[in-house]
Amino acid sequence: MAQLDWSQCPAVESIPGRVSGAWVFKDTRLPVATIFENLEAGSPIEEIMEQFRVSREQINSVLEFAARSLRTLPVEAASTSADAHPL
Repeated sequence: MAQLDWSQCPAVESIPGRVSGAWVFKDTRLPVATIFENLEAGSPIEEIMEQFRVSREQINSVLEFAARSLRTLPVEAASTSADAHPL
C-alpha cells in the first residue's frame, strides 16, 4: 500500500533528531502511529486522550487526513495489502 504523505497533514510534524524523525502531533513528542496502534488494540478515543494528553480535535484531524488520503489512493495500490498499516 502506498504510504500516506503526512507532510500534507497540518496537525503533525517531523523534526530530524526528535523522536527519530517520526511523524508526531505538532508541539508534542507523541508519534501519530501510537494513536493508530491504540485504536487497533481497541482503546476508546477518550482513554487515548487522557493517557497521551491529546485533544479530540488533534486525533480527529489525523484520522480525517488518513481517511481522505486513503480514498484518493489508486485502486490497485489500495487493494494490494489490505491489512498493512504503514505510517
